[in-house]
Amino acid sequence: MRTCRAAAAGKLTVVLATLVLVAAGCGGGPSPQAWAASVCAALTPWRAEISKLTSSTDQQMTAQTTPAQAKENLVRLFGGAEQASETARRKVERAGIPEAEHGAEVSAGFRTSLAKMRDAYGKARDTIDGLSTSQATVFYDGVRTAVDTLNKEYDASALDTSRLNSEELKRAFAEVPECR
Repeated sequence: MRTCRAAAAGKLTVVLATLVLVAAGCGGGPSPQAWAASVCAALTPWRAEISKLTSSTDQQMTAQTTPAQAKENLVRLFGGAEQASETARRKVERAGIPEAEHGAEVSAGFRTSLAKMRDAYGKARDTIDGLSTSQATVFYDGVRTAVDTLNKEYDASALDTSRLNSEELKRAFAEVPECR
């Protein structure tokens, strides 16, 4: 599970490093550098929180606890990941639309991706919260199924950058200190 979650967080980092758009002044929005700085400032604490929560989840899954304790901890952890994803999404929304061609599409892509991640964590939290703890084997099988679904939904939420091509925004993400 840690590997999948770390890979998913890493995918967003790769998105930042490979994001490319056809840049042209559209007027009114933040510059590509200002927008990249705002987006990275929003995503840096999110990635740290997801990493911390992933580590805690891994520890919880290997700890010698009762199913009821594991359930309580996992529900709290996935709820934290859901909230962290929503906080990052709101911050990206507040960053506005970069003054670049397709800026609205890119901004929407980041927000949509984070919303899908938020929803995947929320679904995992709700699924685990609904599991009975009366039989440990059945409970942990349910947790594994919920985590497998989470991983699939998380992977499917990755931002598709295949149609985006701009050296200006690529440079902005590479140059601003918030993205390093």
